[in-house]
Amino acid sequence: MGKVRLSDIAGIVGVSTVTVHNALTGQKGVSSETRAKILKAAKDLGYYRNQEPQKNVRSKKLRCVGVLIAERYLAEYTTFYWKMYQEMALEATERHCLLTVEILRWTSEEQRILPGIAAEQKVDGLIIMGEISRSYIRFLREQTGIPVICLDFYDNELARDAVISDNFYGMYLMTEYLIARGYRKLAYLGSIQYTSSIMDRYLGFHKSMLEHHIALPDEWLIEDRDQAGQIAFELPEHLPEAFVCNCDLAAGMLILKLEERGLRVPEDIAVVGFDNYLHPGFPDRKITTYEVNMKDMVKAALEKLMKQIQNVKSGYRLEIIAGRIIEKESVGYRKN
Repeated sequence: MGKVRLSDIAGIVGVSTVTVHNALTGQKGVSSETRAKILKAAKDLGYYRNQEPQKNVRSKKLRCVGVLIAERYLAEYTTFYWKMYQEMALEATERHCLLTVEILRWTSEEQRILPGIAAEQKVDGLIIMGEISRSYIRFLREQTGIPVICLDFYDNELARDAVISDNFYGMYLMTEYLIARGYRKLAYLGSIQYTSSIMDRYLGFHKSMLEHHIALPDEWLIEDRDQAGQIAFELPEHLPEAFVCNCDLAAGMLILKLEERGLRVPEDIAVVGFDNYLHPGFPDRKITTYEVNMKDMVKAALEKLMKQIQNVKSGYRLEIIAGRIIEKESVGYRKN
């Protein structure tokens, strides 16, 4: 039998791979009965025989990795980063890393209070998941002296320590997809100053529009976030033929608003999104989208962090992870 993976154990016991990870690493949140079943299944499958010899494991220093997520990304429906954290927890297990997460409160970011995992020197490095202020990142580096990797955001100052999805080219492809199907009156839904990801997705959209000599009326560049970062917007007075949305959650909310107005998607109007992530509890609107490759993003972030822990000057380049278009049911063909 080949290498036994966490998913093999999860399939036998009937639980998630995250539960298997928590049981095998001794974390809380798993009942004694379930933990016993997981340990037995792991033993029966030969999971432990697949691991490195114990003497080799002991010869390696066990790395402790902290994950920091700003609380503004954990509101209702906004659980994209929890999914990304789960993917990272599985990858960390494969790398024999200990992973711990902390929520960065608004007050801590504004008042420059160190997260507990860093202040108590419990971690060898930090991965910041989701965009936070540059001043706070500088504060973290100055006060802790440990490597800090930015996941899913960047700027010129942070680029060498960042891992991002291919937001620019991904949204360029989504816009080209619409234009190839006859749509030319396009709107962009997204607050372009809110995050570097939303900005890059807009720039990919804008590149395609420029190449096809298509103008963008002011009313079709639509803000979709309020001051607290929650998705909130109104439909423009004059509707386009298609909406290009910065994320699937905004696209889903848009479709609900269009349906309230008596419009059908895609018969009357087309909608595309970005992420390919269905938020728990939100109705599946079958949105054609650009899928973010979470697994490869977290692998790249951990790899970059491990290199910098070993040698602070290594792994210094921006990592851009490509995704792919996922065709669903929110785009048709436009007859002009």
